[in-house]
Parts: sequence; structure tokens; C-alpha cells
Amino acid sequence: MKRRITEHNNGGEKFTTRKNGKWIVVYAEAYRSEEDARKREYRIKHNGNTKKELFKRIEKSMLEPKSGAGRSESIPGNCLPKTQLPANT
Repeated sequence: MKRRITEHNNGGEKFTTRKNGKWIVVYAEAYRSEEDARKREYRIKHNGNTKKELFKRIEKSMLEPKSGAGRSESIPGNCLPKTQLPANT
């Protein structure tokens, strides 16, 4: 997981690089089977209800976006901001 976050933050692929700020981990799931992990990832990415339930589960861990930056139209107010965490956190 550390390697993947480092790749994302160091200008990895087009779809994993943020324009502003860095990716941070606020939630992770572990699976013994790669197939199970891939199925779960697919469900989260492609099923709106699964994504909404996940955001509800971790709502206290989410950071508030600054002035609408990083908000999703389908899940208003519950998306990670595109800014970095302050140095003292």
C-alpha cells in the first residue's frame, strides 16, 4: 500500500495523479484473495450505493474540501479535498 501511495503522489499514471495536494489513506480493507479485493474495488468504483455506504462509514475520517474543491456531484460534502494536510498532523 505504501508503494502505491508513493507512486500516486510521485506523478504515476494520468488517472492516479492529483493536480493539487497528495493522496492520503483514510480507509483500507485487506483481503487474502486478490480476486476478492478486485471485486470489492470494482463495486466501490462502479456502484453508487456501495460508495455512498462507504462514505457514511468513514464520514468522521474525511477532510472537508475548501470552497467546493474536490466535491462529487453524487456525494456532496463527503469527498476528500485536493489539498495537503497541514504539517503538524
